[in-house]
Amino acid sequence: MSKVRAVNLGGWLVVEGWIKPSLFDGIPNGDMLDGTQVQLRSVVLNKYVSAANGGGSNVTVDRDVASTWETFRLWRVSENEFQLRCLGGEFLTSNSEDGFITATAMEPLSTETFYIERNDGRVHIKLLNGGYVQATNDHLLISTYQLQPGWDNNLATFELVIVANNLHGDYQLANGYGYQKAKMVLEEHRTSFITARDFDFLSRHGINAVRIPVGWWISQDPYPPSPFIGGSLAALDLAFTWAKSYGLKCIIDLHAAPGSQNGMEHSASRDGSVDWPSPEYVSQTLEVIDFLATRYGGHPSLLGIELLNEPSAATVPLDVLVSYYMRGYQIVRNHSSTAYVILCQRIGNADPIELFQAGIGLSNVVVDLHYYNLFDPYFSSLNSTQNIEIIYKVRAPQLQALKDANGPLVFIGEWVNEWDVQNASQYEYQKFGRAQLDVYANATFGWSYWTLKNDRMHWDFEWNIQNRYLLFSGPSVLKSPSFHLLLVFGWATYFVIMPR
Repeated sequence: MSKVRAVNLGGWLVVEGWIKPSLFDGIPNGDMLDGTQVQLRSVVLNKYVSAANGGGSNVTVDRDVASTWETFRLWRVSENEFQLRCLGGEFLTSNSEDGFITATAMEPLSTETFYIERNDGRVHIKLLNGGYVQATNDHLLISTYQLQPGWDNNLATFELVIVANNLHGDYQLANGYGYQKAKMVLEEHRTSFITARDFDFLSRHGINAVRIPVGWWISQDPYPPSPFIGGSLAALDLAFTWAKSYGLKCIIDLHAAPGSQNGMEHSASRDGSVDWPSPEYVSQTLEVIDFLATRYGGHPSLLGIELLNEPSAATVPLDVLVSYYMRGYQIVRNHSSTAYVILCQRIGNADPIELFQAGIGLSNVVVDLHYYNLFDPYFSSLNSTQNIEIIYKVRAPQLQALKDANGPLVFIGEWVNEWDVQNASQYEYQKFGRAQLDVYANATFGWSYWTLKNDRMHWDFEWNIQNRYLLFSGPSVLKSPSFHLLLVFGWATYFVIMPR
């Protein structure tokens, strides 16, 4: 088979709000989704609420400047009810005999749930039993205010500062809308965002594969655990049907693992935490791989299964990842002797050679690298010529070195014809795209563009082809045998090799 020339189907079965922001337009209090980072300042004391040491003891209202101890991550219970998680993982709680608010709860229940009343930038924080939270003149936080506070300067009124609201994934969508509305929104999205016409378009424009991001909850379809919404399995079945009809192959990419492997929206993290490396979550993930391999292992359109997308080097230890990859490889082999088993490198401070040296699997093993001239301050000052030099002088030698290692095949599973160059001309985009196509053609397995459809036009493969910003003419671009894949995926994290 020729090399993979693929496109990612990002933002389809794993939601990434930046790909299609309108999915979130109808959520009430949409600036207070799960994982939103907030700070609270007493309007009387002019001090910030603080959980000293990131949690574990009393809460004070005594900080002039807000930092990590004064920043709380929201867990949304309903449109107006929230739990507040501290830096260390504990939750604010009213569960104390003396009425003090403390940062000591590990599992949030009703005493950790607060009703937040909003009035422009001001809020009142109310207990479910009716009392209000207030600051005290000696800088503590108590829950004994029984009157209805006004919006003037009083001890029960706080300024709400939203520091970050950057998680817009499956968890935020489903929990933000609630089950019934989320089901309607996602059913319409899954039906219309990717269709058979897209597979026809790809097959007519030189693409021979799709990379399809899926979430772990697909294995429990049609009734996955709350708040996730069923239906992605039926959509994936359709994708395999369309692929067979139009002569494409499918790579199933486990984009979101239970507990989240990178804390990002595209791994369905609730609040940015990375809990995946626990044994329980790893075992659950292996069950998901077994489900996918059982269902699709014998399908003629299956090209490969990617065991995990973009595990974080900062939070996923290499030994845990290698052990998981070894077990995942064997599970796939139990159902298919020929499907490629794809191992994504860790994102962040990690060298892909670590997976070449791990000795994972005996046959049809692929290592996936993600190349973006973005998401690092280094790229922000480069002009178009310098960006293109990175492709030829940094990426090309790395690909050659990995090829010379005589290990797994190499896959550029995500790349895009976009950069930080401002006001670049169409011709400059064409040169940048041509450089990437030229160099990534040397990847021994192939490549996959991120992504097929995107509100940001330069990320949108169809737009690039139709408007001739990416001059891709099909198989003639590729020189060696293998397979090239187009990645369908969301806002990924990015591995970059910097010049030394």
